[in-house]
Amino acid sequence: MTTLGEIFRRYGAAYRARFGHSLSERQLQAMQAIAQCRTEALGGHVYTCASCQFTRYSYHSCRNRHCPTCQHQATQAWLAQQHALLLPVPYFLVTFTLPSELRPPARQQPETIYSLLFRTSAAALQQLAEDPRFLGGQIGMLGILQTWTRDLRYHPHVHYLVPALALAPDGTRWLVGKQDFLVHVKPLGELFRAKFRAAVRQTAWAGQVDARAWAKSWVVDCRPVGNGASALKYLAPYIFRIALSNNRIEQVVNEEVTFRYTEGRTGARKRATLSVDAFIGRFLAHVLPKGFVKVRYYGLLHPSKRQLLAEVRSILALQQAVPPQPRAAAALEPLVTAPDARRCPSCGQPMQLVQTLPPKAPQSRLAAMLGEPSNRGPPQSEAERVHL
Repeated sequence: MTTLGEIFRRYGAAYRARFGHSLSERQLQAMQAIAQCRTEALGGHVYTCASCQFTRYSYHSCRNRHCPTCQHQATQAWLAQQHALLLPVPYFLVTFTLPSELRPPARQQPETIYSLLFRTSAAALQQLAEDPRFLGGQIGMLGILQTWTRDLRYHPHVHYLVPALALAPDGTRWLVGKQDFLVHVKPLGELFRAKFRAAVRQTAWAGQVDARAWAKSWVVDCRPVGNGASALKYLAPYIFRIALSNNRIEQVVNEEVTFRYTEGRTGARKRATLSVDAFIGRFLAHVLPKGFVKVRYYGLLHPSKRQLLAEVRSILALQQAVPPQPRAAAALEPLVTAPDARRCPSCGQPMQLVQTLPPKAPQSRLAAMLGEPSNRGPPQSEAERVHL
């Protein structure tokens, strides 16, 4: 299987030579980390079987938040935690999309624009939900930033998973919404646009925004998602990585990358073929600023409100005559873990740690990224690689 790391190792140096002047430090760091992930560059351990002399090289992971090879276990742990917090009420997935006119400034100032996108969309949704014609009180929102389409184009938007539940203004009543309706999206889009424009006016670059952005309707989508479990499963893979999984990459031929994707509107399976430079450029557009928090909790779903949510979960369960039971992770996909490095894959006997491989020095790492040969470890045919 072709991986993103292999593409970066093979073509990354040439890409940086052509476009490095326009890349941020975070993008360069992401390229380096993904290229070195689970290779000898990061060091690891060597295990040998005393019974059959089989040798295993086990290399470390990069743990970069953008790496498609890492973070599977973190994703599953987060998903299990969120399942346990689901409430016995209808859920909705509300999506706020940044207009195309604001994408150029978002590329230049991602931290500022993404923060405004979160702040103004959450405020708009909360304000409208407080209207007595809708829920009529304070709601909770789990927000997740996503910057890509399924074919890796730049398309910043925020998904909110929202339970149809509100705490009345007097703090004494819980209000449960309808199964198929949360709020009207047209006034929500108008409110979102107004709040974002007011926030932009406070910045030094407000005059650089294309005026057409304020004259058009802003896209907001709101759809029911049942008990929320399916929406969590959809959102979870995007929490700890970005844009693309390795198993979607089909081939790299003649300096072109072909990968699969599913068209959102029709569900049709499609393929996209891009030049290596275009492919790398699309991926790097989604690298986040250092320390940027892409998952945020608002209102009733803020971590400080967990005890309050536990109480309302019990109240709702009693009203529905169902005993309150924590949501378990039984329906989740099983963890896919690396083979146990302590057992020989050939004969099943315990393996012994015989050597610790230190990470390569920076200069050696650069040589590895450029594709120069290394003398560490036997050829692939003589040993199996397992990843930590």
